[in-house]
Amino acid sequence: MNPAVTNLVVMLVLMQVSKKIPFEDPQVVMYARIAYLASNLFIFSLYMFARFKITKKNDLTTLKYVEPSSSPFGAPAQERKFVTTTVKEYDLQQVTTAIRSSFMGIAILLFMHFRLGYTNPLVMQSVLPIKSAFEQKIIQIHVMGKPAVGDLKRPFKAASMFGMPSASDFSTDKKAIDRAETSGAGGVKDE
Repeated sequence: MNPAVTNLVVMLVLMQVSKKIPFEDPQVVMYARIAYLASNLFIFSLYMFARFKITKKNDLTTLKYVEPSSSPFGAPAQERKFVTTTVKEYDLQQVTTAIRSSFMGIAILLFMHFRLGYTNPLVMQSVLPIKSAFEQKIIQIHVMGKPAVGDLKRPFKAASMFGMPSASDFSTDKKAIDRAETSGAGGVKDE
């Protein structure tokens, strides 16, 4: 099933569960905070383990692709950037992006909880980020040991809501790469 749909279902169930929890009791709030902290420590250790595995594997296979357009309507091929990197660098970049995303979620929840006084999101955000972390393609490859084929082939395609290809997919075909290389839209390895 599509991760976006399962996230919605899990969120609806957790909303109903969190309504039944007596958050008026300070002891219950403390337990919810501890569960949220433990959840985020687990997620961070999962990402650090993936980083360790990537570094240990040291896969220096060259990876060439054309980045998707940042424009919501797509850009002509000559405006898209050509990237040459290694599998190791690409995977480390994916882990760093996932960690940043996780910290952004933590910052938003801390603001909502301590500044605005919401306690129900503690329950949801103790479960959903763990589910999302295990759905990360980089975690599936390096922690769960799945082969990098099909949906897990690098560069990773953005997940779409209804299974249709999105305009923000990477181009890896020879024609797109040759066009980007000759147009001067990159091609220099990022350091």
